[in-house]
Amino acid sequence: MKKLINWGILAPGNISQKFASDLKLVSDAKLKAVGSRDLERAKLFAKKFKAENVYGSYEELAKAPDIDVIYIASPHTFHFEHTMLCLENGKHVLCEKPMGMNSRQIDLMTKKAKEKNLFLMEAFWTRFIPSYLKFRELIQTNSIGEIKYIQADLGLFASKDPNHRLRNKALGGGSLLDIGIYPVFLAVDIAGVPEDIISKAILDKNGIDESCSIIMQYPSKSLMANLNSTLLSKTPVEAIICGTNGRIKLNSMFHIPTSVELTADNGKTKKFTFKEKGFGYEHEILEVNKCLNEFKLESDLFPLDFSRNLHKTLDTIRGQIGLFYDADK
Repeated sequence: MKKLINWGILAPGNISQKFASDLKLVSDAKLKAVGSRDLERAKLFAKKFKAENVYGSYEELAKAPDIDVIYIASPHTFHFEHTMLCLENGKHVLCEKPMGMNSRQIDLMTKKAKEKNLFLMEAFWTRFIPSYLKFRELIQTNSIGEIKYIQADLGLFASKDPNHRLRNKALGGGSLLDIGIYPVFLAVDIAGVPEDIISKAILDKNGIDESCSIIMQYPSKSLMANLNSTLLSKTPVEAIICGTNGRIKLNSMFHIPTSVELTADNGKTKKFTFKEKGFGYEHEILEVNKCLNEFKLESDLFPLDFSRNLHKTLDTIRGQIGLFYDADK
């Protein structure tokens, strides 16, 4: 029999609202508490999503005795601090991507979780949605033969306000860590850590990347990936994976629940469409609950080693384009 998992939410922002809404779709999950530095904001969030307890600080939330796992949704630059706070206080953690600002932080969080015998996972929801699972199934069953080319983009119009989180370097602003991480994730998930990387970017006056283009090379596999992210324009937000016997297309917007097309060399196309009850976050919630009920300390679908490899790749890209944050000092 599955145990009811009591959840806490740290930082009740926009993404937390979607997460809390989808939490209601999971039968063995309960929103037990919400914590914010703004108590009134926490109270409004708790009322809307029927959280039992409200805390006016993250420390109080982390120390609450009746919470199993905490979802961390604070700005990027605080993920390390807040994850460590929760782990130190004996709470399992699901932390929004990017889980850390660099791979060094990922290593420290992983070490702490293992020391405390606690579950830790990066909240990379794309990995768990049905459309992406179908896409991986098609790859793994050799539906398009050997993969030779990967193309993925993610671009949007971002506010020009320097205080907006996407523009604010102190909050981890820039295209790469916020949206470019999705194309990079796709390539690393399919092909592994690249053997070589070539990256170029346009940086704004505050030193964040407005646009980033990445070529990943896998000479031993005769495979290349062409990846792009930008805050300056809306792009198709599609992913196309080409193999020796056909291609797979993750339709717009490829990183959220969408449709998948399989096209054979003869031109015949088969489309797979998926309908969601909510926003799509329920799938990662189900994975966390499953792991906790099975006493697992990490997910087989998104293990901590994968997060480390992903962030080491992002570190290399950032080094090439000159994108550095205080956490890198």
